[in-house]
Amino acid sequence: MSVEGIFRICVVSLLFLSGMMGGVCAMDKENDGVIVPAPLKAGDTVAIVAPAGRVREGDVEAAAEIMRSHGWVPVIGRNALGREGTYSGTDGERYADVRDAVLDESVRAIVCARGGYGVVHLLDSLDALPWRENAKWVVGFSDISALHALLRRHGVASVHGPMCRYISADGGDNDDARELFGLLEGDRPDYVVAPHEYNREGTATGVLTGGNLAVLTGLVGTPYDVFRPGTVLVIEDVNEPIYKVERMLYQLRLSGVLPRLAGLIVGQFTHYSADDNYESMECMIRDMVSPYGYPVAFDVPIGHNGRCMPLIESVPVTLTVTADGVSIRQ
Repeated sequence: MSVEGIFRICVVSLLFLSGMMGGVCAMDKENDGVIVPAPLKAGDTVAIVAPAGRVREGDVEAAAEIMRSHGWVPVIGRNALGREGTYSGTDGERYADVRDAVLDESVRAIVCARGGYGVVHLLDSLDALPWRENAKWVVGFSDISALHALLRRHGVASVHGPMCRYISADGGDNDDARELFGLLEGDRPDYVVAPHEYNREGTATGVLTGGNLAVLTGLVGTPYDVFRPGTVLVIEDVNEPIYKVERMLYQLRLSGVLPRLAGLIVGQFTHYSADDNYESMECMIRDMVSPYGYPVAFDVPIGHNGRCMPLIESVPVTLTVTADGVSIRQ
């Protein structure tokens, strides 16, 4: 056996023993060795980092105070409140905050302060970090979808969910914050969503993956490509015209991914205008998936429209669409 093979066996054995002895993580036996980080408990440390766009200090401080009142210990990254053009810091500074949070064994979750373009700059450097050895929850959406793609590559579950501005809305008295905190403490998503006229009925179970469509299609053909047949795909986007989203979906159709999904969850597509071809983004997506038989749920409250209900990426989800509404369970 090669040295690499022996090393892999040793790592798997150590992770297994860690789970058996009450360690920080456990293998998800239903999902081909994906590690699901351990639930948070009172007194656990939560790192707040800004790996992409610059943030408003008030949003970060307010979210930190809500976490503190919940019983956790928030720690704001050294560079999270910085400013370097449109970013929160240089590539090196943003990387350093994420690296420090990953390597710090006391940190049990990493909450991204906001999205905004920039995570892609860090992927190759972040890829070298030991994500599995001390697995912890990573939370965020929008451009943070690139970070979820990295974690999928490493076989670690993560949370597509609200960031600081959403967490701190209404002083933390909002569904996003409550659902996120419950999930991080061990609850599992079990949502009911209102019906939509374009929904397609059916039931599907598959590994949940997805996020911001523009970010993820930009990773196609790279080591961080998340698109796989047989998955339940969730998509959302902001500031993208209808024709550009259609082009992204055609890329998935022509590559064979779109026809072979298990199911599709269509989140919020915001800040765009109708064009001469379609009156809405939903109309275009409805037509794009019309040849396929899997269930499709529209207008799910995930995205940039004031709500981003948390879901766990890289683990199974059951999507059930009926005339009465939509059920999403993990």
